[in-house]
Amino acid sequence: MVNADRPTRGHRVFQRVNGLILTGVVVVTLYPFLNIVARSFSGERQIRAGEVTLWPKGFNLTTYKIVFQDGTFWRNYGNTVFYTVVSTAVAMVLTTCYAYVLSKRNLKGRSVLVGIAVFTMFFSGGLIPTYVLVTSLDLKNTVWALALPNAISVFNLLVMKAFFESLPDELEEAAQIDGLNTYGILFRIVLPLSKAVVATMVLFYSVSFWNSWFGAFLYMDRIELMPVTVYLRNLIAGATGGTGAGAGTEQLTQVAANIQAVTIVLTALPILCVYPFVQRYFVSGVMLGAVKG
Repeated sequence: MVNADRPTRGHRVFQRVNGLILTGVVVVTLYPFLNIVARSFSGERQIRAGEVTLWPKGFNLTTYKIVFQDGTFWRNYGNTVFYTVVSTAVAMVLTTCYAYVLSKRNLKGRSVLVGIAVFTMFFSGGLIPTYVLVTSLDLKNTVWALALPNAISVFNLLVMKAFFESLPDELEEAAQIDGLNTYGILFRIVLPLSKAVVATMVLFYSVSFWNSWFGAFLYMDRIELMPVTVYLRNLIAGATGGTGAGAGTEQLTQVAANIQAVTIVLTALPILCVYPFVQRYFVSGVMLGAVKG
């Protein structure tokens, strides 16, 4: 008699093959990042000779020192944190309210509102009209120039809409009987049950705003208002004082050799530190909002 709890030979083979494939995927994914980290701490000669793989060679902190000793870097880093927090907060408020409205099947004009949102996924006003609009509204050199044009991601909107639709209607009906209005139902019933999808959307938006540089490049005229991504971009191009007047030729060649690796590490590190705290919500938030039973 075959033991029903014992895995079959085919199942064991599948598990081993699947484990090998996933291990390969992990190696392929981690190798470029570990190589970048190693290059950021390596010497100029070893980098140019292609000797750096997973471990730094010719250990060197010249580029890090030059960047960290520049006051503009820290000012721009603070700007990035501020812009990311404000922009993510604005995006979450607008996306959540819009998604909650669209989740109501008996709402008049619901299909029109959905169509408007989906339309923007395929068509936009273009770069020049957007720039003219932001300028005419006197939003240049403010955080609103970065937050408002990208306040709603339609993909995130549709995921949240699907999640809200999956909640039982009886919950809201019971809340209405208890005397809650629409805002009370949203903030006291719906959102506490939506922590997974809310955390996932916060992660999506914060990563997007943190890595964004083109909007600031367009709408910020003063260097002290730039985010760190623009600072590092300018450092790569040699357009800032990060390799300023006191830097010698040896320092300049070292910076030129590993500046790209340093910039990738500096911009990715904060997100990597935050991600583990919201990772447990990530899979459930996306799947519950994207799959209908």
